[in-house]
Amino acid sequence: MMKILCVGYRDWALIIYDKLAKNYHDGEIVVIRSYDEYSDSFVKDYNPDLILFYGWSWKVSDEIISHYKCLMLHPSNLPKYRGGSPIQNQIIDGIKDTKISIFEMNSEMDSGDILIQESLSLRGDILDIFSRMSSIGLELSLKIFNNAFVKIKQDGSNATYCKRRSCSDSEITTYELLNKSSEYLHNKVRMLTGPYPNAFILDRHGKKIFILKTKLEK
Repeated sequence: MMKILCVGYRDWALIIYDKLAKNYHDGEIVVIRSYDEYSDSFVKDYNPDLILFYGWSWKVSDEIISHYKCLMLHPSNLPKYRGGSPIQNQIIDGIKDTKISIFEMNSEMDSGDILIQESLSLRGDILDIFSRMSSIGLELSLKIFNNAFVKIKQDGSNATYCKRRSCSDSEITTYELLNKSSEYLHNKVRMLTGPYPNAFILDRHGKKIFILKTKLEK
């Protein structure tokens, strides 16, 4: 019986893990639900056959990656948009359709062999996208558990990279208001709903005015 360790903290990833625990009966699944619960020593003591690091934001040690089969879920059409904040960076670039990629982790960022990919719509707000990610991520994970995948190497020559966004990046600046399209501004607001630092403008006193929802008129 396969021993599977699921490591995460984001709600959409924990939804996948909890449903895997209910729907996969050919293995033992243990879920780690926060950064504080995780340690290399715990992994070594449990000695899993497979580790899922869906949505994990911290570096995993080379020792763990080299000794265990570790998988990551990344919401982009890898090798495009490797790196942090892939959903936000794709939305602000005007991308409406991307893919969920599940790949084998190695020592380089988001560069391991891809096991499986599936289309993902980036329409709607962040919670809509997270809901789709949970559903698709569950389906793809079960296929991997049942060996229903074909592994392919990433073509690094086609890779693009994005950086993790900071809280200050959520500001809608005067320059953006004057020079960017309404679709760009709408995308910036909707990509920063849910758990992310919401979009804001600054008044003349430097106070933040948060913008939680916008609507585009045709």
